Amino acid sequence: ISLKIKPGEKVALVGKSGGGKTTLINLLPRFYEIEEGEILLDGININELKLRNLRSQFSLVSQDTILFNDTIFNNIAYGALDRPITKEDVKKAALASNAWEFVEPLENQLDHEIGDRGVRLSGGQRQRVAIARAILKNAPILLLDEATSALDSHSEKYVQSALDNLMKNRTTIVIAHRLSTILNADRIVVIEKSRIIDTGTHKELIKRCKHYSVLYKKGLK
Repeated sequence: ISLKIKPGEKVALVGKSGGGKTTLINLLPRFYEIEEGEILLDGININELKLRNLRSQFSLVSQDTILFNDTIFNNIAYGALDRPITKEDVKKAALASNAWEFVEPLENQLDHEIGDRGVRLSGGQRQRVAIARAILKNAPILLLDEATSALDSHSEKYVQSALDNLMKNRTTIVIAHRLSTILNADRIVVIEKSRIIDTGTHKELIKRCKHYSVLYKKGLK
C-alpha cells in the first residue's frame, strides 16, 4: 500500500469487511509493528519516535469504546493524562461532544459512576464520552473506526454532530460504514484484499470504480 495524506485532510477508507482497513489504522500508533516498508509522520519514520510521543499525535474513536468503572469526569479526563485538567475543561469537552445533554440531568453530573465498561450508559452515551475524551486530548490526527455504525438514528444524530466538532482543523482518517460519513470526505480510498484499488472523490469514483459503485449501492454497511 502507498498512501500520502496531507495535513488537515479528511480521508475515508471504504471496502468490504476483512479488507484491511482497521489494520491500516492500527499500524499508525504502532499497535502492530510493520515488517517491511515505512510509515512517515511529517517526514519522520514512526519507528524512530518514542511510543508515548508517537501516540500523543493521535486520538482514536472506535466502535468498541473502552470505558472504566469510574466517574464520567475521570473517563473523559483520561484523554489528557499529560496535563492537569479542571472540571471546566471536561465540561467544555462534554458540551462539544453532546455528552452534556445526558450528563446535566444526572444527580452527580460529571461525578456520576458509569459502572464496568460504562454499563450504566447507552451505546450512544458511551460513544459521546469517548468523543469528549478525544476532544480533550486535542491530538492533531484523528482515527475514526466508524463510531456510529452500531447506533440507532436518534443517538447517531448526536454522535455525528459531535464527530463533526471533533474533525474540525484536524487530519482525519475514517473507516466509513455510513454514506453520510464519506460524502463530506476530501478523498475516498477504496481498499480491496489489503490493496488500494482506487482513490478519488465520491463523484470521480462513482463514474469509474465498479467496486465503489457496488459498495455505494449497498449503502456501504
